[in-house]
Amino acid sequence: MMNSDGNIVDVENLTKVYGGTLKAVDGVTFQVKKGEIFGFLGPNGAGKTTTINMLTTLLTSSGGKAVINGYDIHKHPTEVRRSVGVVPQEYTADEDITGFQNILLCADLYGLPRSDSKPHAMELLQLVELQDAANRKVSTYSGGMRRRLELASGLINYPTLLFLDEPTLGLDVQTRSAVWRYIRMLKEEYHMTLFLTTHYLEEADSLCDRIAIIDHGHIIKIGTPDELKATVGGDIIEVGVAEAEPDLSADIARIPLVKDVKKTDNTYRIKSEVGEESSIQIIDLVRSKGLHVTKISLTKPTLDEAYLELTGRNIREEESNKMDAFKQRVTMARARR
Repeated sequence: MMNSDGNIVDVENLTKVYGGTLKAVDGVTFQVKKGEIFGFLGPNGAGKTTTINMLTTLLTSSGGKAVINGYDIHKHPTEVRRSVGVVPQEYTADEDITGFQNILLCADLYGLPRSDSKPHAMELLQLVELQDAANRKVSTYSGGMRRRLELASGLINYPTLLFLDEPTLGLDVQTRSAVWRYIRMLKEEYHMTLFLTTHYLEEADSLCDRIAIIDHGHIIKIGTPDELKATVGGDIIEVGVAEAEPDLSADIARIPLVKDVKKTDNTYRIKSEVGEESSIQIIDLVRSKGLHVTKISLTKPTLDEAYLELTGRNIREEESNKMDAFKQRVTMARARR
């Protein structure tokens, strides 16, 4: 079931306040279209997981409303839970039983009959290429295998919408690429709608049809990756000049297609609508002044630059600390066995 306007998720002014003062999510409004991969991009503490927990009814909101698959999260929480799948940020599988048994346990929680869940569980294990490890205890699985098991478990109830909360957190580059492949397959072959949270810029850029940049509980901007990159204002040209003086900023700014010029020491950072054309004219200008170009580079807008442009900073370095803590929890869980 979808909303009458065709959105599978419709959120308006959703808010979560802790202790009467701390706003973890501050009036977010957005929609998710059927069949798209929608991304929440932001650093640790931005409000990504809190939003997912409210949308999946694990947390009660402090205000606003949300409709998931046509069901109001406040009025019809049971129907919401039955219609969605969730792959949480942390590993939830029981390490003392097999992968196959873990998926069946999830199916039992949804009330699915074993006559249905058993064959479906094997299908899902094949989907994520874990069929050969189906009867091994999860304690023997690698991090990548555990993540794939979480993905399979999130699909056991035939969801129309799958929530993925930081699905590649703590994974190496090769395993992360494999998870990306499964996510794309769910969209392209199974026509599933996916809601993805991430702090990895390249992950959002590669996977998402649309992205909401969120920080401190606020949505800063929503758009396709290309639309967000366009906020940078053009191609970026960096030109190094051997001589610090004279300052050529005003002359460069008068070149057609140039939109902005900033000078730091002997380097000019220039925004241009068409970088290839402006680069040639800038070099000619520098030489006409009897000066010498020491370096020149041209880059197209990236999501990293768009994030910087929209928020005024890069995604915070605290993400590395979060990853370390995540890995430590897994290690401690294994040690308790």
